[in-house]
Amino acid sequence: MKNIIRIVVLFALFSCQKDDDTNTQISDVLVQKIEIKGNDITSGSTGQMTAIVIPENAADKTVLWKVSDAAIADISSAGVITAKKNGTITITATAADKSDVAATKVINIASFSTTPVADYEVSTVAELSMALGKVKPGETIILNGGTYAMTSKITIATSGTSDKVITLKAKAGGSRPKLDFSVMSENPANQGIVLSANYWHIKGIDIYKAGDNGMQVKGSNNIIEFMTFSECADSGLQLDNGAANNTILNCDSYFNADATLENADGFACKLNAGTGNKFIGCRAWQNLDDGWDGYLRGTDNISTTYQNCWSVKNGYLKDGTKGAGDGNGFKTGGSDDKLLRHNAKYTNCIAAGNVADGFDHNSNRGEVTIYNCSAYDNGKNYSFSTSNPLAKLIIKNSNVLGAYGTTLADVVDITNNSWQNGIKVTADDFTSIDYAQLLGARKADGSLPDVTFFHLKADSDMINKGIDVGLPFNGTLPDLGTFEF
Repeated sequence: MKNIIRIVVLFALFSCQKDDDTNTQISDVLVQKIEIKGNDITSGSTGQMTAIVIPENAADKTVLWKVSDAAIADISSAGVITAKKNGTITITATAADKSDVAATKVINIASFSTTPVADYEVSTVAELSMALGKVKPGETIILNGGTYAMTSKITIATSGTSDKVITLKAKAGGSRPKLDFSVMSENPANQGIVLSANYWHIKGIDIYKAGDNGMQVKGSNNIIEFMTFSECADSGLQLDNGAANNTILNCDSYFNADATLENADGFACKLNAGTGNKFIGCRAWQNLDDGWDGYLRGTDNISTTYQNCWSVKNGYLKDGTKGAGDGNGFKTGGSDDKLLRHNAKYTNCIAAGNVADGFDHNSNRGEVTIYNCSAYDNGKNYSFSTSNPLAKLIIKNSNVLGAYGTTLADVVDITNNSWQNGIKVTADDFTSIDYAQLLGARKADGSLPDVTFFHLKADSDMINKGIDVGLPFNGTLPDLGTFEF
Protein backbone atom coordinates (compact mmCIF):
# COMPACT_ATOMS: atom_id res chain seq x y z
CA MET A 1 0.00 0.00 0.00
CA LYS A 2 2.87 2.39 0.85
CA ASN A 3 4.50 1.61 -2.45
CA ILE A 4 1.29 2.48 -4.29
CA ILE A 5 1.03 5.80 -2.43
CA ARG A 6 4.71 6.53 -3.21
CA ILE A 7 4.13 5.93 -6.95
CA VAL A 8 1.06 8.19 -6.99
CA VAL A 9 2.99 10.98 -5.25
CA LEU A 10 5.93 10.68 -7.64
CA PHE A 11 3.61 10.72 -10.66
CA ALA A 12 1.90 13.84 -9.36
CA LEU A 13 5.24 15.53 -8.78
CA PHE A 14 6.37 14.55 -12.31
CA SER A 15 3.16 15.87 -13.83
CA CYS A 16 3.50 19.18 -12.02
CA GLN A 17 7.11 19.49 -13.15
CA LYS A 18 6.06 18.74 -16.77
CA ASP A 19 3.29 21.35 -16.64
CA ASP A 20 5.71 23.87 -15.18
CA ASP A 21 8.17 23.20 -18.03
CA THR A 22 5.41 23.59 -20.63
CA ASN A 23 4.20 26.84 -19.08
CA THR A 24 7.76 28.12 -19.00
CA GLN A 25 8.17 27.30 -22.72
CA ILE A 26 4.87 28.99 -23.64
CA SER A 27 5.75 32.08 -21.62
CA ASP A 28 9.02 32.35 -23.57
CA VAL A 29 7.37 32.52 -27.03
CA LEU A 30 7.90 36.02 -28.40
CA VAL A 31 6.19 37.76 -31.28
CA GLN A 32 8.00 37.19 -34.60
CA LYS A 33 5.86 39.19 -37.03
CA ILE A 34 2.87 41.53 -37.07
CA GLU A 35 0.54 42.12 -40.01
CA ILE A 36 -1.86 45.07 -39.93
CA LYS A 37 -5.24 44.65 -41.61
CA GLY A 38 -7.44 47.64 -42.34
CA ASN A 39 -8.71 49.86 -45.14
CA ASP A 40 -8.48 53.48 -46.19
CA ILE A 41 -11.22 55.68 -44.72
CA THR A 42 -13.31 56.95 -47.62
CA SER A 43 -16.58 57.46 -45.74
CA GLY A 44 -17.38 58.30 -42.16
CA SER A 45 -14.68 59.22 -39.67
CA THR A 46 -13.62 55.92 -38.10
CA GLY A 47 -11.85 52.78 -39.21
CA GLN A 48 -10.77 49.57 -37.49
CA MET A 49 -7.19 48.32 -37.64
CA THR A 50 -6.52 44.71 -36.71
CA ALA A 51 -3.11 43.30 -35.81
CA ILE A 52 -2.41 39.69 -36.81
CA VAL A 53 0.30 38.45 -34.46
CA ILE A 54 2.58 35.61 -35.54
CA PRO A 55 3.09 33.00 -34.16
CA GLU A 56 -0.34 32.17 -32.81
CA ASN A 57 1.10 30.78 -29.59
CA ALA A 58 2.97 33.98 -28.71
CA ALA A 59 2.74 34.52 -24.97
CA ASP A 60 1.72 38.18 -25.22
CA LYS A 61 -0.24 39.22 -28.29
CA THR A 62 -0.83 42.77 -27.08
CA VAL A 63 0.22 45.51 -29.50
CA LEU A 64 0.71 49.21 -28.92
CA TRP A 65 -0.82 51.44 -31.59
CA LYS A 66 0.62 54.72 -32.82
CA VAL A 67 -0.34 57.18 -35.56
CA SER A 68 2.20 59.32 -37.42
CA ASP A 69 0.22 62.58 -37.44
CA ALA A 70 -2.22 63.31 -34.63
CA ALA A 71 -3.45 66.37 -36.51
CA ILE A 72 -5.00 64.04 -39.11
CA ALA A 73 -6.24 61.19 -36.90
CA ASP A 74 -6.00 59.46 -33.54
CA ILE A 75 -5.90 55.73 -32.84
CA SER A 76 -7.18 53.98 -29.71
CA SER A 77 -5.59 51.12 -27.81
CA ALA A 78 -8.08 48.84 -29.61
CA GLY A 79 -6.90 49.98 -33.05
CA VAL A 80 -9.84 52.26 -33.84
CA ILE A 81 -8.84 55.23 -36.01
CA THR A 82 -10.75 58.47 -35.50
CA ALA A 83 -10.13 60.76 -38.45
CA LYS A 84 -10.05 64.54 -38.11
CA LYS A 85 -9.38 65.60 -41.70
CA ASN A 86 -8.26 64.26 -45.05
CA GLY A 87 -4.65 63.16 -45.37
CA THR A 88 -2.24 60.25 -45.28
CA ILE A 89 -1.01 58.67 -42.07
CA THR A 90 1.22 55.77 -41.12
CA ILE A 91 -0.13 53.38 -38.50
CA THR A 92 2.43 51.50 -36.37
CA ALA A 93 1.66 48.42 -34.28
CA THR A 94 4.46 47.42 -31.88
CA ALA A 95 4.54 44.20 -29.87
CA ALA A 96 4.22 44.81 -26.15
CA ASP A 97 6.59 41.95 -25.28
CA LYS A 98 10.37 42.10 -25.41
CA SER A 99 10.64 41.29 -29.11
CA ASP A 100 10.53 44.92 -30.36
CA VAL A 101 8.70 43.63 -33.45
CA ALA A 102 6.65 46.30 -35.24
CA ALA A 103 4.65 46.72 -38.44
CA THR A 104 3.42 49.77 -40.34
CA LYS A 105 0.58 50.47 -42.73
CA VAL A 106 -0.21 53.60 -44.72
CA ILE A 107 -3.84 54.73 -44.49
CA ASN A 108 -5.39 57.37 -46.71
CA ILE A 109 -8.25 59.42 -45.30
CA ALA A 110 -10.54 60.96 -47.92
CA SER A 111 -13.94 61.05 -46.25
CA PHE A 112 -14.21 64.76 -45.58
CA SER A 113 -15.69 67.04 -48.21
CA THR A 114 -13.00 68.73 -50.26
CA THR A 115 -15.29 70.63 -52.60
CA PRO A 116 -13.67 74.05 -52.73
CA VAL A 117 -15.55 77.31 -52.70
CA ALA A 118 -14.91 78.78 -56.12
CA ASP A 119 -13.13 82.09 -56.12
CA TYR A 120 -13.65 82.07 -59.88
CA GLU A 121 -16.16 80.05 -61.92
CA VAL A 122 -15.56 80.32 -65.63
CA SER A 123 -17.33 79.21 -68.79
CA THR A 124 -15.43 80.97 -71.59
CA VAL A 125 -11.84 81.31 -72.79
CA ALA A 126 -11.85 85.00 -71.85
CA GLU A 127 -13.08 84.25 -68.32
CA LEU A 128 -10.45 81.53 -67.91
CA SER A 129 -7.70 83.91 -69.04
CA MET A 130 -8.92 86.57 -66.63
CA ALA A 131 -9.08 84.15 -63.70
CA LEU A 132 -5.59 82.80 -64.37
CA GLY A 133 -4.28 86.35 -64.40
CA LYS A 134 -5.85 87.25 -61.05
CA VAL A 135 -5.74 84.04 -59.00
CA LYS A 136 -3.79 84.14 -55.72
CA PRO A 137 -2.33 81.43 -53.47
CA GLY A 138 -5.05 79.40 -51.80
CA GLU A 139 -7.73 80.31 -54.37
CA THR A 140 -9.75 78.05 -56.66
CA ILE A 141 -10.83 78.32 -60.28
CA ILE A 142 -13.77 76.12 -61.29
CA LEU A 143 -14.03 75.32 -64.99
CA ASN A 144 -17.51 74.54 -66.27
CA GLY A 145 -18.03 71.73 -68.77
CA GLY A 146 -17.96 72.15 -72.53
CA THR A 147 -15.43 72.76 -75.30
CA TYR A 148 -13.13 75.77 -75.07
CA ALA A 149 -11.75 76.77 -78.49
CA MET A 150 -8.23 77.85 -77.63
CA THR A 151 -6.24 80.07 -79.98
CA SER A 152 -3.00 80.27 -78.01
CA LYS A 153 -1.20 78.45 -75.23
CA ILE A 154 -1.86 79.05 -71.56
CA THR A 155 1.15 80.06 -69.46
CA ILE A 156 0.78 79.76 -65.69
CA ALA A 157 3.41 81.68 -63.72
CA THR A 158 1.76 82.53 -60.37
CA SER A 159 2.78 80.05 -57.68
CA GLY A 160 0.88 78.83 -54.68
CA THR A 161 2.57 77.76 -51.46
CA SER A 162 2.73 74.49 -49.55
CA ASP A 163 -0.18 75.55 -47.34
CA LYS A 164 -2.03 77.62 -49.98
CA VAL A 165 -2.23 75.52 -53.13
CA ILE A 166 -3.89 77.07 -56.19
CA THR A 167 -6.61 74.85 -57.67
CA LEU A 168 -7.88 74.67 -61.25
CA LYS A 169 -10.47 71.95 -61.67
CA ALA A 170 -13.57 70.85 -63.51
CA LYS A 171 -16.92 71.57 -61.93
CA ALA A 172 -18.20 68.47 -60.17
CA GLY A 173 -21.18 66.65 -61.60
CA GLY A 174 -21.12 68.12 -65.07
CA SER A 175 -19.50 67.25 -68.39
CA ARG A 176 -15.73 67.44 -68.58
CA PRO A 177 -14.22 70.68 -69.89
CA LYS A 178 -12.15 70.22 -73.05
CA LEU A 179 -9.44 72.68 -74.04
CA ASP A 180 -9.29 72.34 -77.82
CA PHE A 181 -6.05 73.66 -79.32
CA SER A 182 -6.65 72.23 -82.80
CA VAL A 183 -6.22 75.61 -84.55
CA MET A 184 -2.57 75.53 -83.48
CA SER A 185 0.08 74.59 -86.00
CA GLU A 186 2.75 72.06 -85.08
CA ASN A 187 5.54 74.11 -83.56
CA PRO A 188 7.91 73.64 -80.58
CA ALA A 189 6.47 76.84 -79.06
CA ASN A 190 2.83 75.74 -79.27
CA GLN A 191 2.23 73.86 -76.03
CA GLY A 192 -1.30 73.71 -74.67
CA ILE A 193 -0.52 74.60 -71.05
CA VAL A 194 2.90 75.62 -69.72
CA LEU A 195 2.94 75.30 -65.94
CA SER A 196 5.99 77.25 -64.79
CA ALA A 197 4.62 77.71 -61.28
CA ASN A 198 4.70 75.67 -58.08
CA TYR A 199 1.98 74.26 -55.84
CA TRP A 200 -0.92 73.91 -58.26
CA HIS A 201 -3.56 71.19 -58.31
CA ILE A 202 -5.07 70.82 -61.78
CA LYS A 203 -7.81 68.22 -62.16
CA GLY A 204 -10.43 66.83 -64.52
CA ILE A 205 -9.64 68.63 -67.79
CA ASP A 206 -9.12 67.23 -71.31
CA ILE A 207 -6.25 68.73 -73.34
CA TYR A 208 -6.68 68.13 -77.06
CA LYS A 209 -4.54 68.60 -80.17
CA ALA A 210 -1.92 71.05 -78.95
CA GLY A 211 0.82 71.98 -81.44
CA ASP A 212 3.47 70.61 -79.10
CA ASN A 213 3.07 69.16 -75.58
CA GLY A 214 -0.45 69.06 -74.26
CA MET A 215 1.02 70.20 -70.94
CA GLN A 216 4.60 71.14 -70.17
CA VAL A 217 5.40 71.22 -66.45
CA LYS A 218 8.39 73.36 -65.48
CA GLY A 219 7.41 73.99 -61.87
CA SER A 220 7.58 71.78 -58.78
CA ASN A 221 5.31 70.31 -56.11
CA ASN A 222 2.27 70.28 -58.39
CA ILE A 223 -0.50 67.66 -58.65
CA ILE A 224 -1.90 66.91 -62.11
CA GLU A 225 -4.92 64.64 -61.63
CA PHE A 226 -7.53 62.86 -63.77
CA MET A 227 -6.47 64.69 -66.94
CA THR A 228 -6.30 63.48 -70.54
CA PHE A 229 -3.80 64.53 -73.21
CA SER A 230 -4.64 63.38 -76.72
CA GLU A 231 -3.64 63.92 -80.35
CA CYS A 232 -0.96 66.46 -79.49
CA ALA A 233 2.06 67.05 -81.74
CA ASP A 234 4.56 66.10 -79.03
CA SER A 235 4.43 64.25 -75.72
CA GLY A 236 1.04 64.56 -74.07
CA LEU A 237 2.56 65.66 -70.77
CA GLN A 238 6.23 66.54 -70.35
CA LEU A 239 8.23 67.38 -67.22
CA ASP A 240 11.45 69.33 -67.78
CA ASN A 241 13.33 72.54 -66.88
CA GLY A 242 14.05 71.35 -63.33
CA ALA A 243 10.47 70.27 -62.56
CA ALA A 244 10.68 68.27 -59.32
CA ASN A 245 8.43 66.48 -56.84
CA ASN A 246 5.37 66.63 -59.07
CA THR A 247 2.66 63.96 -58.86
CA ILE A 248 0.88 62.88 -62.04
CA LEU A 249 -2.17 60.98 -60.79
CA ASN A 250 -4.75 58.95 -62.75
CA CYS A 251 -4.02 60.64 -66.08
CA ASP A 252 -4.34 59.25 -69.63
CA SER A 253 -2.22 60.18 -72.65
CA TYR A 254 -2.98 58.70 -76.05
CA PHE A 255 -2.91 59.12 -79.85
CA ASN A 256 -0.12 61.71 -79.65
CA ALA A 257 1.92 61.93 -82.88
CA ASP A 258 4.36 64.42 -84.40
CA ALA A 259 5.40 65.04 -87.99
CA THR A 260 9.04 64.26 -87.20
CA LEU A 261 7.96 60.76 -86.11
CA GLU A 262 10.26 60.90 -83.11
CA ASN A 263 9.12 62.86 -80.05
CA ALA A 264 5.44 62.23 -79.35
CA ASP A 265 5.37 60.10 -76.19
CA GLY A 266 2.48 59.60 -73.85
CA PHE A 267 4.38 60.96 -70.84
CA ALA A 268 7.93 62.27 -70.65
CA CYS A 269 10.02 63.05 -67.61
CA LYS A 270 13.12 63.91 -69.55
CA LEU A 271 15.80 66.32 -70.80
CA ASN A 272 16.57 68.59 -67.81
CA ALA A 273 13.79 67.42 -65.49
CA GLY A 274 14.32 67.47 -61.74
CA THR A 275 14.04 64.59 -59.30
CA GLY A 276 11.26 63.13 -57.18
CA ASN A 277 8.49 63.10 -59.79
CA LYS A 278 5.82 60.39 -59.52
CA PHE A 279 3.38 58.80 -61.95
CA ILE A 280 0.55 56.97 -60.19
CA GLY A 281 -2.35 55.15 -61.85
CA CYS A 282 -1.58 56.61 -65.30
CA ARG A 283 -2.09 55.05 -68.74
CA ALA A 284 -0.37 55.68 -72.07
CA TRP A 285 -1.53 54.05 -75.29
CA GLN A 286 -1.04 54.27 -79.03
CA ASN A 287 1.44 57.12 -78.88
CA LEU A 288 3.70 57.35 -81.91
CA ASP A 289 6.92 57.09 -79.93
CA ASP A 290 6.98 55.69 -76.37
CA GLY A 291 4.45 55.35 -73.59
CA TRP A 292 6.93 56.89 -71.14
CA ASP A 293 10.29 58.44 -72.08
CA GLY A 294 13.02 59.26 -69.54
CA TYR A 295 15.73 60.49 -71.96
CA LEU A 296 18.06 63.00 -70.29
CA ARG A 297 19.96 66.00 -71.59
CA GLY A 298 21.26 68.61 -69.16
CA THR A 299 20.68 66.80 -65.87
CA ASP A 300 22.04 63.67 -64.22
CA ASN A 301 21.28 61.22 -61.41
CA ILE A 302 17.59 62.02 -60.95
CA SER A 303 14.96 59.57 -59.68
CA THR A 304 11.42 58.98 -60.93
CA THR A 305 8.81 56.52 -59.66
CA TYR A 306 5.98 54.75 -61.47
CA GLN A 307 3.17 53.06 -59.55
CA ASN A 308 0.25 51.12 -61.08
CA CYS A 309 0.88 52.54 -64.55
CA TRP A 310 -0.18 50.80 -67.78
CA SER A 311 1.57 51.24 -71.15
CA VAL A 312 -0.28 49.66 -74.08
CA LYS A 313 0.28 49.46 -77.85
CA ASN A 314 2.68 52.35 -78.14
CA GLY A 315 4.26 52.64 -81.56
CA TYR A 316 0.83 52.19 -83.17
CA LEU A 317 -1.16 55.17 -84.45
CA LYS A 318 -4.75 56.10 -83.74
CA ASP A 319 -5.93 54.14 -86.80
CA GLY A 320 -4.14 51.02 -85.55
CA THR A 321 -1.32 51.06 -88.09
CA LYS A 322 2.30 50.86 -87.02
CA GLY A 323 4.05 54.23 -86.89
CA ALA A 324 7.70 55.14 -87.36
CA GLY A 325 8.48 55.94 -83.71
CA ASP A 326 10.37 53.78 -81.22
CA GLY A 327 7.30 52.11 -79.75
CA ASN A 328 8.57 51.27 -76.25
CA GLY A 329 6.29 50.92 -73.26
CA PHE A 330 8.54 52.32 -70.51
CA LYS A 331 11.85 53.83 -71.66
CA THR A 332 13.74 54.36 -68.43
CA GLY A 333 16.37 56.80 -69.68
CA GLY A 334 19.15 57.37 -72.19
CA SER A 335 21.28 60.36 -73.14
CA ASP A 336 23.33 61.78 -76.02
CA ASP A 337 26.64 60.76 -74.44
CA LYS A 338 25.17 57.52 -73.06
CA LEU A 339 26.50 58.35 -69.58
CA LEU A 340 23.62 60.01 -67.71
CA ARG A 341 21.74 58.30 -64.89
CA HIS A 342 17.96 58.25 -64.61
CA ASN A 343 17.09 56.08 -61.61
CA ALA A 344 13.62 54.60 -61.97
CA LYS A 345 11.39 52.46 -59.79
CA TYR A 346 8.38 50.60 -61.21
CA THR A 347 5.82 48.88 -58.98
CA ASN A 348 2.72 47.02 -60.21
CA CYS A 349 3.11 48.36 -63.76
CA ILE A 350 2.03 46.69 -67.01
CA ALA A 351 3.58 46.84 -70.49
CA ALA A 352 1.48 45.09 -73.12
CA GLY A 353 1.33 45.05 -76.89
CA ASN A 354 4.00 47.68 -77.48
CA VAL A 355 5.83 47.56 -80.81
CA ALA A 356 9.31 47.46 -79.28
CA ASP A 357 10.33 46.89 -75.65
CA GLY A 358 7.98 46.68 -72.72
CA PHE A 359 10.62 47.87 -70.24
CA ASP A 360 13.73 49.38 -71.85
CA HIS A 361 16.91 51.11 -70.59
CA ASN A 362 18.14 52.82 -73.80
CA SER A 363 21.72 53.36 -72.54
CA ASN A 364 20.51 54.60 -69.15
CA ARG A 365 23.44 54.31 -66.72
CA GLY A 366 21.40 54.66 -63.54
CA GLU A 367 19.64 52.13 -61.29
CA VAL A 368 16.30 50.58 -62.21
CA THR A 369 14.06 48.67 -59.81
CA ILE A 370 11.07 46.63 -61.02
CA TYR A 371 8.71 45.07 -58.45
CA ASN A 372 5.56 43.08 -59.24
CA CYS A 373 5.31 44.17 -62.87
CA SER A 374 3.91 42.33 -65.89
CA ALA A 375 4.90 42.25 -69.56
CA TYR A 376 3.15 40.58 -72.47
CA ASP A 377 3.18 40.67 -76.27
CA ASN A 378 5.83 43.38 -76.61
CA GLY A 379 8.59 43.24 -79.22
CA LYS A 380 10.84 42.37 -76.28
CA ASN A 381 9.29 42.21 -72.86
CA TYR A 382 12.22 43.20 -70.63
CA SER A 383 15.16 44.66 -72.55
CA PHE A 384 18.26 45.55 -70.51
CA SER A 385 21.43 44.75 -72.43
CA THR A 386 25.21 44.96 -71.94
CA SER A 387 25.42 47.87 -74.39
CA ASN A 388 25.93 50.92 -72.13
CA PRO A 389 24.43 48.93 -69.26
CA LEU A 390 22.60 50.10 -66.18
CA ALA A 391 24.66 50.51 -63.01
CA LYS A 392 22.19 48.23 -61.24
CA LEU A 393 19.06 46.33 -62.18
CA ILE A 394 16.66 44.86 -59.60
CA ILE A 395 13.70 42.76 -60.75
CA LYS A 396 11.57 40.82 -58.27
CA ASN A 397 8.10 39.28 -58.21
CA SER A 398 7.49 40.11 -61.87
CA ASN A 399 6.00 37.94 -64.59
CA VAL A 400 5.82 37.60 -68.33
CA LEU A 401 3.95 35.46 -70.82
CA GLY A 402 6.38 34.55 -73.57
CA ALA A 403 10.12 35.21 -73.72
CA TYR A 404 11.21 37.45 -70.87
CA GLY A 405 13.99 39.17 -72.89
CA THR A 406 17.40 40.36 -71.70
CA THR A 407 18.09 41.37 -68.10
CA LEU A 408 21.70 42.46 -67.75
CA ALA A 409 23.51 45.30 -65.94
CA ASP A 410 26.77 46.00 -64.11
CA VAL A 411 25.09 44.70 -60.95
CA VAL A 412 21.96 42.55 -61.04
CA ASP A 413 19.61 41.44 -58.29
CA ILE A 414 17.00 39.43 -60.17
CA THR A 415 15.12 36.82 -58.15
CA ASN A 416 11.66 35.32 -57.68
CA ASN A 417 10.34 36.05 -61.16
CA SER A 418 8.20 33.92 -63.45
CA TRP A 419 11.13 32.89 -65.66
CA GLN A 420 13.09 31.56 -62.68
CA ASN A 421 12.96 28.69 -60.20
CA GLY A 422 11.54 26.23 -62.72
CA ILE A 423 8.20 28.05 -63.07
CA LYS A 424 6.39 27.46 -66.36
CA VAL A 425 3.97 30.17 -67.51
CA THR A 426 1.18 29.60 -70.01
CA ALA A 427 -2.00 31.46 -70.95
CA ASP A 428 -3.86 29.04 -68.68
CA ASP A 429 -2.30 30.72 -65.65
CA PHE A 430 -4.41 33.83 -66.28
CA THR A 431 -8.09 34.66 -66.11
CA SER A 432 -7.61 36.78 -69.26
CA ILE A 433 -4.79 37.86 -71.58
CA ASP A 434 -6.94 40.40 -73.45
CA TYR A 435 -5.15 43.70 -72.84
CA ALA A 436 -7.80 45.70 -74.68
CA GLN A 437 -9.68 45.81 -71.38
CA LEU A 438 -6.84 47.89 -69.91
CA LEU A 439 -8.23 50.81 -71.95
CA GLY A 440 -11.71 50.74 -70.44
CA ALA A 441 -13.37 53.77 -68.87
CA ARG A 442 -11.99 54.98 -65.57
CA LYS A 443 -14.09 55.00 -62.45
CA ALA A 444 -15.92 58.17 -61.40
CA ASP A 445 -13.10 59.12 -59.02
CA GLY A 446 -10.51 58.74 -61.79
CA SER A 447 -9.05 55.46 -60.59
CA LEU A 448 -8.17 52.64 -62.99
CA PRO A 449 -10.92 50.30 -64.21
CA ASP A 450 -11.35 46.86 -62.72
CA VAL A 451 -9.93 44.26 -65.10
CA THR A 452 -9.31 40.53 -65.25
CA PHE A 453 -6.24 40.85 -67.51
CA PHE A 454 -3.27 38.94 -66.06
CA HIS A 455 -5.14 38.06 -62.88
CA LEU A 456 -3.89 34.65 -61.74
CA LYS A 457 -6.11 31.60 -61.57
CA ALA A 458 -6.29 29.67 -58.31
CA ASP A 459 -4.07 26.86 -59.61
CA SER A 460 -1.31 29.07 -61.04
CA ASP A 461 2.27 28.19 -60.11
CA MET A 462 2.93 31.92 -59.65
CA ILE A 463 0.89 32.23 -56.45
CA ASN A 464 3.01 32.71 -53.30
CA LYS A 465 6.26 32.47 -55.30
CA GLY A 466 7.50 36.01 -54.64
CA ILE A 467 9.56 37.61 -51.92
CA ASP A 468 8.52 40.36 -49.51
CA VAL A 469 9.67 43.70 -50.98
CA GLY A 470 7.51 45.88 -48.78
CA LEU A 471 4.37 45.91 -50.95
CA PRO A 472 0.99 44.61 -49.70
CA PHE A 473 0.23 40.96 -50.43
CA ASN A 474 -2.18 38.18 -49.53
CA GLY A 475 -1.21 34.72 -48.37
CA THR A 476 2.18 33.59 -47.12
CA LEU A 477 4.25 35.35 -49.80
CA PRO A 478 3.61 37.77 -52.67
CA ASP A 479 2.37 36.42 -55.99
CA LEU A 480 4.25 37.09 -59.22
CA GLY A 481 3.03 39.95 -61.40
CA THR A 482 0.89 43.05 -61.05
CA PHE A 483 -2.17 41.55 -59.40
CA GLU A 484 -2.44 39.56 -56.18
CA PHE A 485 -4.74 36.53 -56.28
